[in-house]
Amino acid sequence: MKRTIYLKFLIAYVLFAVFGFIAVGTVISNMTMEHCRRARAESLYSEAIQIANTYATDLYNSDTTISTVQSQLIDLSRYMQSTIWIINPSGRLVIDSSRVLDENAEVVVDGFDPTVTGSTYYTVGDFFGTFPEEELSVFAPITANFKVRAYVVIHTPMSAIKTEAYELLNISYVLLIILFLLSAIILIFFTELVYIPLRKVTTATEQYASGNMDYKFTLESDDEIGYLGAAVSYMAGEIARSEEDQRKFIANVSHDFRSPLTSIRGYLQAMIDGTIPPDMHEHYLQVVLNETDRLTKLTNGLLTLNNIGSGMMLEKGEFDINKVIRDTAATFEGTCRSKMIAIELVLTDEQMIVLADMGKIQQVLYNLMDNAIKFSHNDSVIKIETTEKKNKIFVSVKDSGIGIPKEDQKMVFERFYKSDLSRGKDKKGTGLGLSIVKEIIKAHGENINVISTVGVGTEFVFSLPKAKVMDEDLV
Repeated sequence: MKRTIYLKFLIAYVLFAVFGFIAVGTVISNMTMEHCRRARAESLYSEAIQIANTYATDLYNSDTTISTVQSQLIDLSRYMQSTIWIINPSGRLVIDSSRVLDENAEVVVDGFDPTVTGSTYYTVGDFFGTFPEEELSVFAPITANFKVRAYVVIHTPMSAIKTEAYELLNISYVLLIILFLLSAIILIFFTELVYIPLRKVTTATEQYASGNMDYKFTLESDDEIGYLGAAVSYMAGEIARSEEDQRKFIANVSHDFRSPLTSIRGYLQAMIDGTIPPDMHEHYLQVVLNETDRLTKLTNGLLTLNNIGSGMMLEKGEFDINKVIRDTAATFEGTCRSKMIAIELVLTDEQMIVLADMGKIQQVLYNLMDNAIKFSHNDSVIKIETTEKKNKIFVSVKDSGIGIPKEDQKMVFERFYKSDLSRGKDKKGTGLGLSIVKEIIKAHGENINVISTVGVGTEFVFSLPKAKVMDEDLV
């Protein structure tokens, strides 16, 4: 059986109640009883001292009679609900407020010992076998002429003290019950504010774990539980998006591999069965070679993206971005000449030193220039510009080609994505070039943006960190 946090909380709540009642029934009960006994003993002892210093002293100083003292003690005993004795050191009872003693018949308490109280002034028991029940007995000596002549002993039944203690203990039980009921409010709040929302989150995670990414749940809470629910919901959305991207990725890879493979197989099969005559073999072998180049390019692009995405380390160093731009632009000289496209370089300063991975930035520039040439009209100009701003070097690659529709601009960096306008001009493209550019710039901790207007052209602008050596040279 799976124990939920709610069950554990309930068990703790019940244990709190059980141990609370046990504590009140034992520890608190004993403490209450001891408190009532001490309080009663102190009260009786104070009265005993008063009696010993007044009535009893007058009796032994022959200032009053036994009957007078007994009458006074009877009134006091009724008020105190106790029995008052005057007993001499030998144990003979002189006065008993509960009865009139016969002068001719001595009443002696066998074994009477005034030191029975020890270091205290009271004792609990049957008082040397005198009482059938437990009594609290308090001693106060009566002195005359610097000699202990007798003792005032006040007895009160322990049953009365226990009754008082039980009444106080009942108050403790009532307070405990009230506390227990009030603590139920905490349980209610825990149920409504913690357990139920947490149960929703748990149910949602179980649904997501089983693959049901369409499961929806909401938590109307601004606390940590609400934040947890929002985080789980966001996580599920990201996982669903990732799975969708993965499905699209596999579909795109399959499509981009299947098309050239189908072409290669078709042309080779046609050459084998004689559909294509021998004198045309060279032409179609060139087509097959182009398709294999396309597959190689696609494979290399996927490997590059995978390496960058898996956290490939960058070999950063300081280099002149202007020189890299000039060298990269030179590699397109033949292509530009065939399309009558001019590359205009507008480079700030002779040198602009940046801190980056030169090989990766060369690939970024190559992909951006290749795209610009591919989608530019014949007899047009491609402008490459560098500027400096706030310790950043900005590189712009701008063409005057077909442009990118506004609704497509935010998706141009996605893998395999091609806009409808570019499909006709990009027969050999893989749709990975701009994805690679985005990942490389992102790996450098920088950004790349696109600005485009259909029929006017497109501009890609990315940033690189300026090397400190440039600042030192200016000083």
